[in-house]
Amino acid sequence: MKISLTLRNMEGESWQREYVDEKLKKIKKYIDSPIEVHVVLTIEKFRNLAEINITSNGLNINGKEEAKDMHLAIDKAVEKIEKQLKKRREKIREHKSNNFRENALAEAEASFEDAGESYVAKVMETRKVILNHMSLDEALLEMESSPNKFMIYRDSTTEKVNLIYRRDDGNYSLIETNS
Repeated sequence: MKISLTLRNMEGESWQREYVDEKLKKIKKYIDSPIEVHVVLTIEKFRNLAEINITSNGLNINGKEEAKDMHLAIDKAVEKIEKQLKKRREKIREHKSNNFRENALAEAEASFEDAGESYVAKVMETRKVILNHMSLDEALLEMESSPNKFMIYRDSTTEKVNLIYRRDDGNYSLIETNS
């Protein structure tokens, strides 16, 4: 965790750096990737402001609080950041559990079919695909920039139709055809 501290209208004292470092250790458990934290402490006439900005791999979280005491302002700002991070973690957790429910529904339908009951599958969508000539590397680059889970293309060297798809673990699988 890289922490930068800016003091405005106040003299630099070591207790501020130590106090901010101690309080920000609580936030470290919510984010795995490298974290960049910018803290701005400001004193204006009768109030103390603490502003915390966290940046990490596309994640931007800001917390700004004011209080009569600088310790209290820092505590409130850290609590605000921690609340936002908990909410984000819960959203991710909820999203993953929805995927689990969808998989459970698919398994239930499969077991329903195995039980001897008649189940008629329906074609819900039809797409026409224009096969582009490209190499495997070009197909991988296009898959990474696309939200699609699969892509069908004609290999430029073998002239065979190939299918590449994104697996659940983030890797790719390639299916080659004979024609």
